[in-house]
Formats: sequence, structure tokens, C-alpha cells
Amino acid sequence: MRAILKSNILMRFLSVIFMVSLLLSCKNAQFSGLNNGDLLFVTAKETGLSGAINNVTQKQENASFDHIGIVEKNRNGVFVLHAASKGGSQKQSVKEFIKDQSDEGQRVMIYRLKPPYQNAVPAAIQKAESMLGKPYNFNYILDENSYYCSDFIERAFREDHIFKLEPMTFIDPKTGATNAFWQEFYRKKNLEVPEGEPGCNPNGLAASGKLERIGELK
Repeated sequence: MRAILKSNILMRFLSVIFMVSLLLSCKNAQFSGLNNGDLLFVTAKETGLSGAINNVTQKQENASFDHIGIVEKNRNGVFVLHAASKGGSQKQSVKEFIKDQSDEGQRVMIYRLKPPYQNAVPAAIQKAESMLGKPYNFNYILDENSYYCSDFIERAFREDHIFKLEPMTFIDPKTGATNAFWQEFYRKKNLEVPEGEPGCNPNGLAASGKLERIGELK
């Protein structure tokens, strides 16, 4: 009788372990398609800062982004390294990253370096790790003490020349004049609109011929 009871208890214990393992497996399955070094682009909103960024930077009809991060996969999990207005340069679990974007009604698209450029990934992640903790660059004018999102990614890959800085523009393509949002944005900061200054943006990075679009991350 005792042997039967012990057997039943053991079977129940093993069943619990199996169910927990199954749940954890399902939880992580949605991220199994991510590779180390993948770039996560966040779709832009139509208004506010997000819309203003997209208005003067969009290059492709099907690519409209206002934020970007890089994936790091290790034995502790799957993370996104990125520079955000809330928290500055940070390391965030991919689950939390997706939730933050979803809460804002935005989607996340996966882009990946094409095979000839994959060897740049380890150094880029190491560089990104070294930049964590720096504040966010709210002026979008390059400096060494704070970063904005695409600036963070460009710097991460700079050693291998994956991306390049280009003259920034704040011109509304529909009017040919400086976008009204950006005029007011820099006026409040007592700064000149940095038209033509070197910089980068998510849409510009997404347009790189060194990347391929994989799909949406859900």
C-alpha cells in the first residue's frame, strides 16, 4: 500500500514538473525566432514627437518607425538594449519591451543583418553593453554623454561601419519648409534647428541595404 502511495505521489510530482516545463517552454517559444543582434524597430505614431520624427525621416512606404533596439540573447534570457526617453540607455527583457510598445498602440518589427555582416554582432552587443546607464539625448544633437535611440545603435555598430551618420533634416517634404513641430521644439530649448548636422534616425537605419526585414514580433 505504501509503495502505491509513494508511486502516486511521485507521478503527481513529475506531472507538476512537466506542466511547469511546458508552460515555460510555451512562454519562451514566441522569442525563439529572435537571433542575437536582431534589431527591433517600433512603428511610429501619427502625432506628437513620434509623428514629427516620422514626418521628416520616412524613406519607405512600408517602414514608418520612431524607435529601435538591439536583441541580446544569453543564458539568462532574451533582452533588448536601447536608449529610451524613459530610463535612458537600458537593458530590458524583450517581454517588457514588447508590452511597453503595445501599451502605446505600437508594433515591433524584426530586422536582421544579412549574412555577410553578421560577424559585427558580438562587438556591437559588447559596445551596447558599455553604453548602458547613459541618459537620453533629448536634443537629438550628437554628444558623448547621452544617446538617442538610433544614435545608440549606430554607435554600437560603428566599429564595423554598418551604419553611417548623415546630414539631418527637419524639412517637411510636403511643404519644403522646416516642420512646425521641430521649429517649436527647438525654440523652447533656445537652440537652432540642427538642419544639416550629422545624425541618424530609425527610418534611415531600416532603409540600410545591410538589413533584411524578418517580420513582426508579437
